[in-house]
Amino acid sequence: VQLQASGGGLAQAGGSLRISCAASGSIISISTLGWYRQAPGKQRELVATITSGGRTNYADSVKGRFTISRDNAKNTVYLQMNSLKPEDTAVYSCNAHGIQANLLPYDYWGQGTLVTVSS
Repeated sequence: VQLQASGGGLAQAGGSLRISCAASGSIISISTLGWYRQAPGKQRELVATITSGGRTNYADSVKGRFTISRDNAKNTVYLQMNSLKPEDTAVYSCNAHGIQANLLPYDYWGQGTLVTVSS
């Protein structure tokens, strides 16, 4: 399984960005997909996840501003980020995890994409 994130960049406070993560591997369709972020000097934190059934979960800090979605036909997960704040500046990484048919867990990470929000 490979995860390739893209779409990061520079945005102004109050602006929007959409980042994407394209995944390879048939297991992706049954995976929970998620976005995590790590700001300089801070620990990595959950941003949002979406299950194979479409159930979503968000960090309190992004609720109402960010939207996670997935396109199973394209094996892609998206994060639409609106009303961006300087504190959203971080490296955003995508993740796929779940339980295989043999009941072994899996947990895959893609490389990060940098999002910088200027004030």
